Amino acid sequence: MKENMREKLLEIKEIALSSINEVAGLDEIEQLRVKFLGKKGELTSVLRDMGKLIAEERPIVGQIANEVRDELEDAISSMKEKLTEEMKKTKMSKEKIDITMSTNKEKLGHRHPLLATIEELEDLFISMGFSVVTGPEIETVENNFDALNSPENHPSRDLSDTFYITEDILLRTQTSPVQIRAMKEMGAPLRIVSAGRTFRFDDVDDTHSPMFHQLEGLVVDENITMANLIHTIDVFIKELFGKDMETRFRPHYFPFTEPSGEVDVTCFKCMGKGCDSCNGTGWSMELLGCGMVHPKVLENCGIDPEKYSGFAFGMGIDRITMVKYGITDIRLLFENDNRFLEQF
Repeated sequence: MKENMREKLLEIKEIALSSINEVAGLDEIEQLRVKFLGKKGELTSVLRDMGKLIAEERPIVGQIANEVRDELEDAISSMKEKLTEEMKKTKMSKEKIDITMSTNKEKLGHRHPLLATIEELEDLFISMGFSVVTGPEIETVENNFDALNSPENHPSRDLSDTFYITEDILLRTQTSPVQIRAMKEMGAPLRIVSAGRTFRFDDVDDTHSPMFHQLEGLVVDENITMANLIHTIDVFIKELFGKDMETRFRPHYFPFTEPSGEVDVTCFKCMGKGCDSCNGTGWSMELLGCGMVHPKVLENCGIDPEKYSGFAFGMGIDRITMVKYGITDIRLLFENDNRFLEQF
């Protein structure tokens, strides 16, 4: 009985090892493991008959069975590793990339300095409690001039200064019409900023362009005063350019605000000490215009000027971009020269 079981175990070993060496995939090796070593496998079936052996024979047959099991397990494990490695090499070979092959690689772009400045300004005013609104670039004369209390003989209405499409339709000369639309649609209270392209006839040089960008802000509520305007502008300037920047308000005239003013900021080069860039004044060129909303403008938009007051301000984004990045010619912003744009 012992010899028969011994021969049977050795026969199973030889057949199993031969089968293991011939497998071609991981599925096949798993099937062989189940066939020979599983709970219902051939080796297990033989071991079930050990109960028929006498006590002295059981350790001997058991030792042989363990040796066969260990040998088969090692062979299966080795074959699994071999097949796995071969599969990995095959996969890597198929997915191999020739890094020496030349390609027409596309260049990834980034934000244009003008767009980056617009987004920075909008984010800044959002943090101050303003909402961002937009409006069309093609506007009505009503929204662009009439509702803004612009006199009929104002120079900006001339055909030589504004791009008219018809007598009543034009390319907006400012982003102020967005404020008119907002007041008509939303009423008061209101706290908004709007940015976008505007158009006026102008000869092209290093500081002028017939197409340029503006950002304007508007606050309408009860008990709004000039003090609120000055504080808002001062906070904005310091947040944008730094805590050391100072602001200076000078009287000016705008038909849609009264009183009105222009705002200067500390010279960026000498920081207020006086230099050639600021003609020794310590102040940079005018950065923005502002003022208290004219009661007539509120009335034109259906807002009671006896109950509500407000302030508005507007700035050229192109000029701020030029100051921020040290750009000396506005034409560089619109020529789309990658050699220039890649610097930002």
